[in-house]
Parts: sequence; C-alpha cells; structure tokens
Amino acid sequence: MATFSKAPKLTKGAIVGFDIMNPLASVIIFQYNPNQVTRQVQARTAGSDSSPQETLRLTGAPQETITLNEVVLDATDQLEQSDPIATSMGVYPQLSALEMLLYPKSVTVIANTALMLAGTIEIVQPVAPFTLFIWGIKRVLPVRLSSFNITEERFDPDLNPIAAKMNLTLNVLSTNDFSVTHPGYYTFLTHQVVKETMAVIGSVSNVSSVAGGDISIL
Repeated sequence: MATFSKAPKLTKGAIVGFDIMNPLASVIIFQYNPNQVTRQVQARTAGSDSSPQETLRLTGAPQETITLNEVVLDATDQLEQSDPIATSMGVYPQLSALEMLLYPKSVTVIANTALMLAGTIEIVQPVAPFTLFIWGIKRVLPVRLSSFNITEERFDPDLNPIAAKMNLTLNVLSTNDFSVTHPGYYTFLTHQVVKETMAVIGSVSNVSSVAGGDISIL
C-alpha cells in the first residue's frame, strides 16, 4: 500500500528483558504499536494516620501501572512472503518471548531440584530478567510484567497461532524498588529527570499562554 513519502517514520515500542544467561530470549518489539496505553499513577505518601506536619510528605516516586490494550501480532504478511519462521511456527515464538519474562529459567529449576534432592535446606529463588518498557526516547522505564491475557486467532495445520491480541499490565519499578548499585535505579532516575524537564516546558508554556505569549524558554 502506498504511503506519503514525507510521513515521519513511526518508532516502535518494545519490551526488553535483560538476561545474562540468555540475552536474546526476551526481546519483544511491537509489530504494531497498541492504539491505547492506560496509566494509573498513585501517590506514595506518609499515610492518613501521620501527623499534620507530615501530611504533604512523599515517601518515594508514585506507584504506576501501565496497561497496553490490544497489542497485535500477525504473521499474515510473513506467510505471504514464505518466511520460514512464520511458516513453521506462526507467532508462537513472539508469544513465547513475552511469556519467558514470567518464567524462571529451566536450568535454574533443574539445579534447585537437584539441590533439594541432595538435602539443601535453603534454595535461592530465581531472579526475573531486568525488564524495560520502551515507548519512545522520552519513556524508557524499568517494569515488572505483572499479568497479561492472550487471545490467539487463526491457526496453521500444526495449530500454531497465526495471529494474537494481547493486553499487558506492567508495574513500573522506581528508585524505591532497586538498590543504588542496580542499573534499574539509574534508569528510573533518568526517566524522572526527563519528566521533570517536560513538566517545566509544559508549565512555562501554560504561563506564557495566560500572560499573553510573552514568555519563552527557547
């Protein structure tokens, strides 16, 4: 289908999980960006039982939940081009990459099972991949994939899904959730600095509008 030659190139969103043991297993670049992103932001305060002097006290960055509505995967175009992965597996690999963000590595499970059989009392629980939600250069956020639902649509002869729609719920992780030595601490801090800069730009623009357009930051 023909497109306007001067149309800006669309940046694709992504969810990327960093895992030293398997760095390519959890990279999900959206084939089509969802049309709707819902964000719920809840203040982290000292609480209603605190003293009057502490009423406005913040205990950290707000708790934020991001919901991506109808993330679409579709292998139709790839099938028409005889792509070998789409032909043999449909969109199953992409779905698996997303799901692996919630799975402990099988190697770790096997190792822990062996330790339990050997009589080890304390087993170290596996750690999920360090996961980033990337939505343009201004929003790169450490997150935890808390839940998702998948509707698989159309299947090939081997029952691999040809298309799927997903709703994803992500919990944003802030400086409250990381130690100062973890890269997630500084990833979120960078995101907050960008947000503070955007807030200043927006506030100056609003003041300029009220004042008759005589204020400029550029």
